Amino acid sequence: MTIEPSVTSQEPYRGALARVRQVVRPSPLVGAPALSERLGRPVALKLECLLETGSFKVRGASAFILALPPEDRQRGVVTCSSGNHGRAVAFVSERLGVPATICVPSWVDPVKLAAIRAHGAEAILAGDSYDEAERVALDLAADRRLTFIPPFDHPDVVAGQGTLALEVLEACPEVTEVAAPLSGGGLVGGIAAMLAAAAPHVEVTAVTAWNARVMWESLRVGRPIELEEEETLAGALAGGIGLDNRVTFDLVRTLVRRHHTVDEAAIGRAMRFAYDELGLVVEGGGAVALAAALEGLLNGPSRGTLVVVISGGNVALPVLRDVVSGSGR
Repeated sequence: MTIEPSVTSQEPYRGALARVRQVVRPSPLVGAPALSERLGRPVALKLECLLETGSFKVRGASAFILALPPEDRQRGVVTCSSGNHGRAVAFVSERLGVPATICVPSWVDPVKLAAIRAHGAEAILAGDSYDEAERVALDLAADRRLTFIPPFDHPDVVAGQGTLALEVLEACPEVTEVAAPLSGGGLVGGIAAMLAAAAPHVEVTAVTAWNARVMWESLRVGRPIELEEEETLAGALAGGIGLDNRVTFDLVRTLVRRHHTVDEAAIGRAMRFAYDELGLVVEGGGAVALAAALEGLLNGPSRGTLVVVISGGNVALPVLRDVVSGSGR
């Protein structure tokens, strides 16, 4: 049974955590002394980039697939993805013996595409945009009687992503702010809903890549809209939020008060900082909250302990090499 995201109960998230734990271990939460000194406040990093599939998406995929009836699992699942969600669905499906089909846009990171196929999923290159890949995936769901797994806009997916906040509270009860990337809103919405139920004093800050700002613009005008896709280092954050968005738009609009955007140069600097100073490989989409911290958007000794979510680490070597060397963006 699907449980709607709730701002009054922790039950959806604790139930999702029980399912997620069948597949995924907790991600590390580590102190960041250099950042703490730079920002003038205690800072810790939630390293989702070190999870089994290299991103937080494995949480939502686990929570969703393990909530399916056995007969639906047996028929199989299908989804659309710019990479990380597809990799997560492929990984969880392989672990559970569920047939999986992943539709991706033509510009998908080759590292993520290879990982999807390595986990035994059928990968289909479906058009030149995320929205085209979504249309193909929905058609396949109808034609093959497969269960479509929404990348973000579903209560089980949101609850799965919100399990990150449970882990933060357990490991860092003194936290006063969590900063996380915003794209479709599954991660930020899940974190915000979980914290509203369990620790309403903790602020949630959403950070958007300027070239993947569909949710940000939608919030600004008060309704879901569409934008033409732009090239970005934060490819994992690309794509629309759905004009018929049912869950995440309202969650983010209602529960998240602090928003920042970062440009491509700031994202590149954050990726280089992660590599040079932290010894971490972080993809562009995973680095946007770190970018906000480095750009001085999260400063302040009066704001208490900050947890920065590093949401993913799946990046092609040529891109990483160009960014780290300074020859890219």
